[in-house]
Amino acid sequence: MPAETVVASPVLVGRDEFLALADRRLEESAAGRGRLLFVSGEAGIGKTRLLSSISRRAERLGFAIIRAAAFPGDTEATGGVLLDLAGDLRAASDPSSQVVGRALSDRFRAPLAEEGDPHRQRRLLVQDLVDALSQLDRDRRLLIVLEDLHWADQLSLEVIGRVAARLRAHATLVVGAYRSDELFPQVPMRRWRGRLVSQRVAEEIRLPRLSVTQTATLTSAVLGRPAPAHIVSAVHDRSDGIPLHVEELLAAAGDAAMAPHLAGGVQGLGVPDTLADAVLARAQALDDPVRAVAAAAAVIGRSFDFDLLTAVTQQPPESVDRCLRQLQSVYLVEAGADEVSFDFRHALIRDVLYADIALPRRRQLHERVALVGVERGYRDAFVSAHFDQADLRASAHRHALLGAREATAASAHREALGLYRRALRNLPPSTSPHDHATLLAAIGAEAAAVDDNVAAAEAYTQAHTVWTRCGDRLAAATVVPPLVAVSHLLGEALERRVRRLESSLASLDDVPDAERVKAHLLSALAAAYMLDRRLDEAISYGEQSRAVSDLARDGRPSLNTAATLGSVLLFAGEMDSGWALLEDAVARSVDSRLEAEAARSYRMIGSCASVLVEYDRAEHWLSRGISYAETVELLNHRNYLTAHLAHVEWACGTWSSAQQTAERALVDGHGGTTTQITAQYVLGYLAMGRGEWTRATELLDEALQHAEAMGELQRISPALWGLAETALLRGDHDTAVALCDRGYAASDQVADAAYLFPFLLTGTRARLARHDHDGAAQWLDQVEKALTRREIPGTLPAIEHGRGLLQLAGGKHDAARATLHRAAEAWRGRRRFWEGSWAVLDEARAAMTSKRYAEGRALAAMAATAAQHAEATTLLAAADELLHETPGSRPAQPWHPLTAREFSVARLVADGLTNRQIAERLVLSPKTVSAHIEHILSKLGAARRAEIAAWAARVGV
Repeated sequence: MPAETVVASPVLVGRDEFLALADRRLEESAAGRGRLLFVSGEAGIGKTRLLSSISRRAERLGFAIIRAAAFPGDTEATGGVLLDLAGDLRAASDPSSQVVGRALSDRFRAPLAEEGDPHRQRRLLVQDLVDALSQLDRDRRLLIVLEDLHWADQLSLEVIGRVAARLRAHATLVVGAYRSDELFPQVPMRRWRGRLVSQRVAEEIRLPRLSVTQTATLTSAVLGRPAPAHIVSAVHDRSDGIPLHVEELLAAAGDAAMAPHLAGGVQGLGVPDTLADAVLARAQALDDPVRAVAAAAAVIGRSFDFDLLTAVTQQPPESVDRCLRQLQSVYLVEAGADEVSFDFRHALIRDVLYADIALPRRRQLHERVALVGVERGYRDAFVSAHFDQADLRASAHRHALLGAREATAASAHREALGLYRRALRNLPPSTSPHDHATLLAAIGAEAAAVDDNVAAAEAYTQAHTVWTRCGDRLAAATVVPPLVAVSHLLGEALERRVRRLESSLASLDDVPDAERVKAHLLSALAAAYMLDRRLDEAISYGEQSRAVSDLARDGRPSLNTAATLGSVLLFAGEMDSGWALLEDAVARSVDSRLEAEAARSYRMIGSCASVLVEYDRAEHWLSRGISYAETVELLNHRNYLTAHLAHVEWACGTWSSAQQTAERALVDGHGGTTTQITAQYVLGYLAMGRGEWTRATELLDEALQHAEAMGELQRISPALWGLAETALLRGDHDTAVALCDRGYAASDQVADAAYLFPFLLTGTRARLARHDHDGAAQWLDQVEKALTRREIPGTLPAIEHGRGLLQLAGGKHDAARATLHRAAEAWRGRRRFWEGSWAVLDEARAAMTSKRYAEGRALAAMAATAAQHAEATTLLAAADELLHETPGSRPAQPWHPLTAREFSVARLVADGLTNRQIAERLVLSPKTVSAHIEHILSKLGAARRAEIAAWAARVGV
């Protein structure tokens, strides 16, 4: 992106409470009770942006707006702000402002008397200027905006203060902004502002820095799409939550800001020129000893302590203290949490000063910091960074390894990954192949922990290659299970993963003491088959792994196998045994402090509950698992669990939360294909339920493409069902039937029921819509047999629901009502919103067909309320259609194939109304109108609103 490119957020973030205060003061001023309101904050904090928002609000309330500003050097001039104000008034369009502007200018030009009391003459000047300004708000509301008052002169401030004292009887709001970090002792604004605030003549808004959450909102707004958490964290660390710095960093990063490696890229970006120039100007005004202390502090880091700084500079403590006081006085440094700690006010200030140090001197200072750090027992991570910057490679390598091990023990996996990479970068030439491979394997483990699966696969592969070349088959085999795990997350097919594991297992046939590694390989094979829902193979390998684990006395593969077998039992329909085994695996892993095994156990129990319609259980274990994985920094597990939490939120009808959760999982889980697929099909379901069928199809198609590359039922089936249901809703019944057949075939290969149950209803509805009652009955019978074979409780309500649909289509209205009511209650008990809502609507349709209109409308209204809460516009449109049905049999209406409500929308489209205007006319939400219009386009085979209008004109009703 070119350097001159400006990037600005389209929204004002984190300032709602201040805008609310400004709104109250505008209302009071409009009623004749004016105020002086200060807006303060450091450079770049958003004062001008806030003033612009206040100005727009004032314009809507009918305020006239006058602006003025102070400029650098005005403190030494006289009346700079007032002269700027006079210029703005003279250029105004209304005569009264022009008169006041000329009066101010003329009064400044009038020579002072050569004789007399100069103090009296100044008081008269001030009084005349105040009187002139007091004429401005006659017969109108007025907002006066004053910027950069930290540069204002004494006379201008005195006049503004006198005007402020009169504002309580005027329809004028004066808003003055200043930089809080520019209020040096000699600045006139400093004492003047304190006096006015303490006397309650003025009040003040102090703009704080943005929190991490607010920085995420701002970053996403600038980029136009959600930003990953690690990028937000990096941007926040670099910008300190100052909005202008956030925008300038993103402008410097350009569109690369969404690349997975940006977290490092943000750290490497240059400092915005505006800030760099200001910092260097301040630093150059300091004397040499102060600049030397600032340089040493910048080399130490953003934060530093007095004793370390004193040792590095080798200056007397009194001298260092004097220098720090000067750095504080010019707002470059501030005191920390205790009396010996200090911080640069912004990370970018430190970067500017650091970049200004010549490279040879910088390396000398880094070496000095590292040596003092070793002497005083500082953390190895800190010491290694300074040895690295000093280009002392052997010491950097040694301390990086020690620091990485400390970080791993503390579950600080991002830090550990960075330290291991530093150790690799400074690898001594004399390092043995075994140590080299061990380091690569450690990098693989930490990269996998933070969800950088591409880097993990590369490091594991390199480690395997090094160990294989030096003939260490046992060591080479140790990295195969984790390599297969990350390869799975990247979408590698089952056959290739199994081949890799079996080859490694065979390589250990004649290797002594290999039981522990064999147990891990067998456990990985069990997991691979379980993920493909090939339950018999998973059980076989799981039992072998447990037997070998007992021989090796190694609990890790045993815990992984327990989680695998627990999942297998659940999908085989043995619910009690499966849940018990999984819960025990979680408890034993956590108690043993085996983080990877515990996180995987949470992953298995949470995702199983999500799939098996056990949503209370799912919410419990997913929430705990997300918290655990976050704490121990196992981010792939966190992201995958988050994606499944989004699925549960969708399934339970909390669609707004599901949208946010799925988007967060999709953005944060960029390194995991399984997370991506899950988040995408959840977003596809949401779009489907809102009538956004094109968007739904795009998301579900993309999820299906990734899923088919992996070849796993649990990835393929959810996307297939979403596409089938979308096709059904769009009226494409043939496609819906074909997709349901594919879904059945995929489940039938592994005798699955868990992923099959939604297809029962979609396939039944699609066949009935084609008037194929016999085909629907055969389909129901076929799928029912598969579901009852496993008897997974959460899947069984689909059978009752399907029977009710067949009864309704066959004219057995009373039987259908009873059957559908039981289905609706069963879905409600399972908290399954989508099918449950359709069951209620189906029951309503059965009631109305039985001429129980009040009962039918009550049920439809209940479904409509739930759909409205979830913003499920597809369901809402169906409920709305039932609510507008006329009692009795209906002849074919002239607006066929549309419903009455859809025809009402079509006529308003023909009249040229926008979606929002139609929503207001029909008392609907704009999203509901959008869904109606997409339905109309689909039913009419149209592509544009003009075609709807032409059709409505032809119908002519």
